Amino acid sequence: MARLNAIPDAELSPEQASVCAEARSGPRGKIPAPTIAWLRNPELARRAQKLGELLRFETSLEPQLTELAILVCGRHWTSHHEWTAHKALALKAGLPPEVIADIAARRVPNVQCERQRAVYDVSLALLREGRIGADLYARGIAYLGEQGIVELVGVLGYYCLVALTLNAFELGIPENVAPELLDPHFPASVPTA
Repeated sequence: MARLNAIPDAELSPEQASVCAEARSGPRGKIPAPTIAWLRNPELARRAQKLGELLRFETSLEPQLTELAILVCGRHWTSHHEWTAHKALALKAGLPPEVIADIAARRVPNVQCERQRAVYDVSLALLREGRIGADLYARGIAYLGEQGIVELVGVLGYYCLVALTLNAFELGIPENVAPELLDPHFPASVPTA
């Protein structure tokens, strides 16, 4: 059960209502789940929601690459709601189910191209180590370009914020628990709801 509930439309402040209207009229067509928490600070909600729009819909990275990075992030943080939502989007973008299953199982996926390999490897390195080695950085630049690497880092940073928000407030739980992310040997992988 979520620790914070959506604020009913009738109880939204003018600032909160404005943020919700912006989100609903944007490319998502709805209020993103972490906004439920972020609305407690409407300006945070506005800015975070707009950054998410930019990073999901307005970068040089094709949707398959963006969704690949988001899945690596969601798996890193064992963020069930993020994983569930973006697994569906990754499949729609054409990411093979086997790649998604490998990421869920923390196996190195057999990706389709060097751009995907660069996204996966850079994402994993940043999330695990907090940095990118010189050789990997050079490979990332070669396949994604400077703009693409900057955007990838932005996607990962934003989706870390999303994952931590979803996890802290158990948003989307229990309805979006992803069985493939559960580890019976690691109780923290199971949301408390």
